[in-house]
Amino acid sequence: MEYPSKLLTEIVDEIAKLPGIGKRTALRLALHLLKQPVEQSDNLSQAIAKFRKEVKYCEICHNISDKAVCDVCSDRSRNHQLICVVEDVRDVMAIETTGEFRGVYHVLGGLISPLDGVGPSDLTIAKLLKRLTDYAVDEVVLALSATVDGDTTNFYLYRQISTLNLPITISTIARGIGIGEELEYADEVTLVRSILNRVPFEKSIKQNR
Repeated sequence: MEYPSKLLTEIVDEIAKLPGIGKRTALRLALHLLKQPVEQSDNLSQAIAKFRKEVKYCEICHNISDKAVCDVCSDRSRNHQLICVVEDVRDVMAIETTGEFRGVYHVLGGLISPLDGVGPSDLTIAKLLKRLTDYAVDEVVLALSATVDGDTTNFYLYRQISTLNLPITISTIARGIGIGEELEYADEVTLVRSILNRVPFEKSIKQNR
């Protein structure tokens, strides 16, 4: 489709680069912005620029934060001996919405996926292992999506944590999360049941065989 303005073409092309947005949706958004007061567009562009330049990743758990250490990690009322390992920040937000988990998190930044060229060194696994070595941790909850890549990552983490020879319980969320389902799309009730009814990882291996 040809557009009557090169400026319109540029903004549509940029918006269409966002995940899940095609050219038609990008065009609709661009025309919507054009109809709004200039101040609204300015506020949006400033918010995006500020977010991209100033947002940080927590130096402990790697969740998104406005500070060097996120609010969860700096909260002394949380159980810091209980670490929930998740794929990305969206999973942290999903679990926090339930209000049932009072431990802390560790964000991997992805899943091990050989087909996509993602290996253990591409994730924050080494930092997780160091965290377990440096601090007293009672339990690690593997809360990854029930997909092939999620299971691969779960098993790799289980083997790596086990080699540390530390008195750490390794559990995984109960399979209230359907096989092949992404964690971020699960409803709150399912997430709560999965977190509260977590099982030892060894048991999950036997069940899947």
